[in-house]
Amino acid sequence: MSFDSLGLAAPLLKAIADAGYTSPTPIQAQAIPAVLKGGDLMAGAQTGTGKTAGFTLPMLHRLQAGQRTLDKRGRPAIRALVLTPTRELAAQVEESVQTYGKYLPQLKSMVMFGGVGMQPQINKLRDGVDILVATPGRLLDHAGLGNLDLSKIEILVLDEADRMLDMGFIHDIKKVLALLPAQKQTLLFSATFSDDIKNLADRLLNQPALIEVARRNQTNDQIAQKVHPVGRERKKELLVHLIKSGDWHQVLVFTRMKHGANRLTDYLNDQGISAMAIHGNKSQGARTKALADFKSGDLTCLVATDIAARGIDIDQLPHVVNFELPNVPEDYVHRIGRTGRAGAQGEAVSLVCVDENGFLRDIEKLIKREIPKAIVPGFAPDPNEKAEPIVLGRTVLNPNGSRGRNPNPPQHAGRGGRPGGGGGGNRGGSRDGGRSNNGGGGGKPQAHAGHGGAKPAGSHTGHGGARTAPRPQGQPSRDGGAPRHTNGPRLTQPKR
Repeated sequence: MSFDSLGLAAPLLKAIADAGYTSPTPIQAQAIPAVLKGGDLMAGAQTGTGKTAGFTLPMLHRLQAGQRTLDKRGRPAIRALVLTPTRELAAQVEESVQTYGKYLPQLKSMVMFGGVGMQPQINKLRDGVDILVATPGRLLDHAGLGNLDLSKIEILVLDEADRMLDMGFIHDIKKVLALLPAQKQTLLFSATFSDDIKNLADRLLNQPALIEVARRNQTNDQIAQKVHPVGRERKKELLVHLIKSGDWHQVLVFTRMKHGANRLTDYLNDQGISAMAIHGNKSQGARTKALADFKSGDLTCLVATDIAARGIDIDQLPHVVNFELPNVPEDYVHRIGRTGRAGAQGEAVSLVCVDENGFLRDIEKLIKREIPKAIVPGFAPDPNEKAEPIVLGRTVLNPNGSRGRNPNPPQHAGRGGRPGGGGGGNRGGSRDGGRSNNGGGGGKPQAHAGHGGAKPAGSHTGHGGARTAPRPQGQPSRDGGAPRHTNGPRLTQPKR
């Protein structure tokens, strides 16, 4: 099958050819005709299989074939809205809109997220926008200030909907829906198809077409997965050994916590390996530079929290390393999905200490396969090493799988904040990866932002310092990280 057979307009086909694509992926081949018909759609596929083009191309086709309208202020109306959970993903989607819409100059697009000033976004809105790609928090900030009118929306896209639920965005999504017309086309795209997502679809979609091109939570067969068992205190040494002995030049490394990412970055640079961290405590400029340097090959290691799992799209990325396993199994699928994209080969390596064996079992249960284990010579774990609890903010995850409360939880310097200005200290504000302009606003953090403050008593920082959390369980983080309320449905906002 070729793109020519899908019914797309000639300017779109020309842009597709310019991008070097000839045949649609399975999700594109099914989604594009379904969207062109005009009905609602619920679509899921493995990450890295072209979901973004699956809605961008037919959305552009429908908009160019329709008539522009004016909003209540007499400006060209916003006709399509794409909601994403993180800044990086929003930027990636809007880049795709520009790539495929370059021969449709009559259609204007913009991206909107927090962590940057609002005035440039206001100026673009005044000039007129057809397609708006936004994170929920900053979108509601502008709506609350009367900067935009969403009453003429024709197409709504929820991209990475499962991640938005994980991050506690269900109430923000409801607020956005209240600003939209009842009659519109709604498209729900997701990398995974959980029961929570299907419940959300039942609420939002009207007799949607259903497309699922792979079984739930399946990992890409193009990705070679392996686990290296290692002692908790030797993870950093092993990572350096793998990078240097394997002559790796582009490695995406995941940690659980922001301060752990910072400490690991410092260690790698001390060992002569160029590295930068990307997470919510970094300014938008720093995040953009780190990602650009990594994509260009000027940076060997990008150390990231799970904010980046849905927003990094790099052709031919060869290596992903789980320096720490995620405590939510679905995040493993999204992390390793940064490699092996668009049919390319990739490698996903997980450094697992005895504390994380329970996480590993949960991951293998989710993906329905056992991940091969291989001990690296010289880095065999001590057979007498005992599992220790993992501290995540106010929650302690015990080796037997039970949960407890941290008797010495991290302290935070404020919660609230004005709209558009973020919240106070380390907890405030941004559920969408940065609603504040200064990354803090409302209060002075008690600890240095680069290291996340003092660790709770009884915890240790043997592998990158990522044993403590800057927020309590269930509280959406400022880096766009998901609230971890894994014992029940994720359709409701976590209790505060």
